[in-house]
Amino acid sequence: MVMSNPQNTAAPATTEEPDIMPDAIHDLGELGCGDLIIAMLKAMRPLEPGQIAQIRAVDPGAPVDIAAWCNMKGNELLADCCGEDNAYFYIKKGDNS
Repeated sequence: MVMSNPQNTAAPATTEEPDIMPDAIHDLGELGCGDLIIAMLKAMRPLEPGQIAQIRAVDPGAPVDIAAWCNMKGNELLADCCGEDNAYFYIKKGDNS
């Protein structure tokens, strides 16, 4: 049985950059799975709720991992799989993260 959660599903890829001004920019490169999640936690920690981070991640599992992490931590995934190589993600820090 396959269960899906639309909040954890990555949006279709686009090479267009969204019109979002990030407060922080982090290049997490090829980090994947647990290493990617730990790096995102560290990247988001200094931000205040409502601030936005631009994350670059090229691991093939990054779209699903980042969407699930945002949902679990109460952050908002504003845009994903965009920009050069569809590797940019924009995350708005939530109140409880």
